[in-house]
Amino acid sequence: MSENPLHRAIYLTGPTASGKSAVGVHLARILDAEIIALDSMTLYRGMDVGTAKPTTAERGGVPHHLIDVLDPWESASVAEYRGWAIDAVLDIESRGKRALFVGGTALYLKALLRGLFDGPGTVPEVRDRLEAEAETLGDPVMHARLTALDPATGARLHPNDRRRVVRALEVIETTGRVFSELQREHAQPAPASTQVFALEPPRPVLYDRINKRVVRMFEAGLVDEVRRLKTAPRPLSGVAEQGVGYRQVVAHLAGELDLDQTIDLIQTRTRQFAKHQATWFRGLVEVRSLPVAADEPPDVTASRLEVVVRI
Repeated sequence: MSENPLHRAIYLTGPTASGKSAVGVHLARILDAEIIALDSMTLYRGMDVGTAKPTTAERGGVPHHLIDVLDPWESASVAEYRGWAIDAVLDIESRGKRALFVGGTALYLKALLRGLFDGPGTVPEVRDRLEAEAETLGDPVMHARLTALDPATGARLHPNDRRRVVRALEVIETTGRVFSELQREHAQPAPASTQVFALEPPRPVLYDRINKRVVRMFEAGLVDEVRRLKTAPRPLSGVAEQGVGYRQVVAHLAGELDLDQTIDLIQTRTRQFAKHQATWFRGLVEVRSLPVAADEPPDVTASRLEVVVRI
């Protein structure tokens, strides 16, 4: 059995509106598992309608972890989420249960499967000298220096991103190796035994579900939810406010969009987001696609998954 608790867990992912939450509950019952939310937005208390957070009834009596752990004015790094996720897996396993991650935040999924790359430790005297050079010579000169030494990282970073450019130059100077090479070495896939499944309904079906879900969100009070969040004593964090749906309703409340325009824009942005998610998942070799027919009930999908999940 893997020593890394995150590699012992089971993962159920897929684009938004692909049916993950319902299938996850059925699968958790079959496997005697508890669910850990793999979602950057359902972390927030009070952000329920716009995140399609499963209700108590929809959770079907299955314990769910890492839901409602932050206030809307707070934010968490990927590293913090990963730490919470490890604690949740160990807690679940201590009760003799299995851990089942369910959600579609691709950046979180990759961090859980492959870890996070922070690079070697900082050497203050080197960092300080490079910062001073950047101040004297200017950002374009420092970026050109980096591009000459490490073209891949230079192409990825904006010339004005002084902090990251200096960090990349610091790594080269202190290790004798380029940042992009160290990153490639670190980004090793999880062991082949790690079980990661992505639901994949037909795209026209997915887009139709997205369009209908957005309409249901407005019927369920999305505008009132955003108004309440915006008038709270403390402002929404940048992360929370930039969530698909929330950003557009904020614009609507500011008088920039009428209601029909807002609904249409959220539907468009959500479809684009779903396409982006699917691309991400295809790019991770750990992920096994599970095609799902348009009319397949969630319990049937879960039963199919049970057959391929290694006990």
